[in-house]
Amino acid sequence: MTRGWLASGVALLALGSTFALAQGQPADLLPPGFDTPAPAPTPTPPPAPAPAPRPTAAPSPGSAPVAQPGEVVQPLPSAPADSSSAGDLDDLPTLRELENMSTDELDELLGLKPKFDIPPAARRSTERVGIIDPQEGGMPVGSLANQPAALVRAVLAGTDGQLVSRWGHILLRRALASRLAAPAGMDPVEFAALRAGLLNRMGEHTAARSLVQDVDTADYSSSLTSAALDAYIGTADIVGACPAVRLSREDREGGEWRMLQAICNAYAGEETRAGNDLRRLMNSGAVPRIDSLLAQRFAGAAGAGRRAVNIEWNDVEEVTPWRFALANALGVEIPEGLAGSLSPALQRQTATAPMLPLLQRVGGADLAAEAGILSSEAMIDLYSQIYALDDGESDARTVAAQLRNAYVDSDPAARLAALRTIWGDARGEDFGPFVLTAYAAARMTPDEAFAEDAAALISSMLAAGLDRDAQRWIPVVEDGSLAWAILAVATPGAAASVGGGDIASFLDGDTSEGRLKSRLLLAGLAGLGRIDPADAGDYGEDLRINLDRRSAWTNRIAQAAQADNQALVAFLAGLGMQGEGWERMTALHLYHIVSALDAVGMNAEARMIAAEAVARA
Repeated sequence: MTRGWLASGVALLALGSTFALAQGQPADLLPPGFDTPAPAPTPTPPPAPAPAPRPTAAPSPGSAPVAQPGEVVQPLPSAPADSSSAGDLDDLPTLRELENMSTDELDELLGLKPKFDIPPAARRSTERVGIIDPQEGGMPVGSLANQPAALVRAVLAGTDGQLVSRWGHILLRRALASRLAAPAGMDPVEFAALRAGLLNRMGEHTAARSLVQDVDTADYSSSLTSAALDAYIGTADIVGACPAVRLSREDREGGEWRMLQAICNAYAGEETRAGNDLRRLMNSGAVPRIDSLLAQRFAGAAGAGRRAVNIEWNDVEEVTPWRFALANALGVEIPEGLAGSLSPALQRQTATAPMLPLLQRVGGADLAAEAGILSSEAMIDLYSQIYALDDGESDARTVAAQLRNAYVDSDPAARLAALRTIWGDARGEDFGPFVLTAYAAARMTPDEAFAEDAAALISSMLAAGLDRDAQRWIPVVEDGSLAWAILAVATPGAAASVGGGDIASFLDGDTSEGRLKSRLLLAGLAGLGRIDPADAGDYGEDLRINLDRRSAWTNRIAQAAQADNQALVAFLAGLGMQGEGWERMTALHLYHIVSALDAVGMNAEARMIAAEAVARA
């Protein structure tokens, strides 16, 4: 994780506070007698109107105009002898050029393009941008105000968006969406663009859309416009992008931008011109045929709809975000062959697309829950609606029925059997089913008869943060087992030290590749301060890990923790958790992430990330 942009030192300054001193009432500085109002003066009669001037003869051609009394006359400048009477008329476009101009070009020529979509009196400041206040669980507003802009810019731009940890994703989303002031030396609009861009890369398009909407469109920069377009397309809110498109002051290139311009023109009342522009784009080959057809259908919905547009998927080999958004917004079904080849990012979008049928959303729901986009409550709500459908039998409805059994069956063994059916062979990376069953697992009464399933039950509970419910299983689990290891880092308020014998027992029974679970358990315990440093060193030697090793990233996150800066710690933690699976996570990174989060008062997040690492590795 060593990168050049983290090589320079970082001065983390504490936020200062200013205090206003109360002042007394202003003293009367006027001398005595001036506080009595003077008598009003007697009004004087208005002067009589002056006689109208007598008309005079018109001036002869070429002579200077004659000024009347009380009148100011500006003589017209005389043109040079060799000049043409047309002046600048030669620069005006011809009638044919006017006919070929787009609506935006005509508006620009005639000065009709609006500059603002919000009245000046209602425009908002960009000093603090975000959607979660500190009172609502957001980060402190001034967390980054005194931090170097180069560091924050490098961290946000360098995070690709895919995190190995579900809880790490949730933490980073909360930090990015918080109402924050920009770092020192960074333009607030750029800061908003960096955050919205990372939210888009994380698949959090709804949060990104809310964030960009917190900035007036007239203040958009090129990067914030790009982030806004990605957010609107990611949520299939095509018309929502129109303020950013129509008020943009930059001359953008690209087929999608020109199609968006035409669509927005159609919804502004110029359907005919928009349709012509879109057909010209398709005929010129500037955009693929399927993209233009979808845009024409969408633009046509703004008018009388007299022209039918048939969507033809022939020779289409890929479903892009543009095609996915337009098809969903129009209710156009994507052919089964193409729908089955959606990228993971688009599959996750199906889970949050309200216009799609419930059964179609299920396919991406597990992926979205596993990533941290969907909560356990959202998953339960989705399957509850599926259970209420009277559409015969389907795999999703079978899962919904089993979920109901896991809640209402009177026999605990039957409820556990229903949970096992839902989990199937899902383990590790296939974590969506465990998110779905979190609250049902919490209803299970701890019983030694269910000890073999204790690790799965505890993992499921912790997917929703139900650590108190998981804690009830401590008397049941066997020391040195996987369930014990998960609880060793997840239990709130646990003892400061974990016995070395139990750790040794877990290490002996660890069958994970490269003893990854043991490495991450040791890192989690050390980061939470729940293992003696000497024991940590001894077990580190046995596992061939060195938690004392330093790098540019470890130095930065440690300094952020020393400054008690939650937002910067969260950003750096997200940077350190990048990857497609837990096999990409090192014990060194997990140790510093857990330690820094615990140091800045986010012990719950630290415990959940450590427990997730042990459970899913």
